[in-house]
Amino acid sequence: MAKLKTKRAAAKRFKKTANGGLKRSKAYKSHILTKKTTKRKRNLRKATMTDATNEKVMKKILPYI
Repeated sequence: MAKLKTKRAAAKRFKKTANGGLKRSKAYKSHILTKKTTKRKRNLRKATMTDATNEKVMKKILPYI
């Protein structure tokens, strides 16, 4: 069986946690920040966990992470 290739775009965006979950950063923080509230921008800074519904697909495209 051939080795699986890691999807490099996904590898740059996700990190594996100690328990095997996937940590990701939140979207909508890059531009058009003037209309967003300070509270909203502050909450977008925090990392979050990948949703359980996407976990199986993400583990398939990130086999060695």
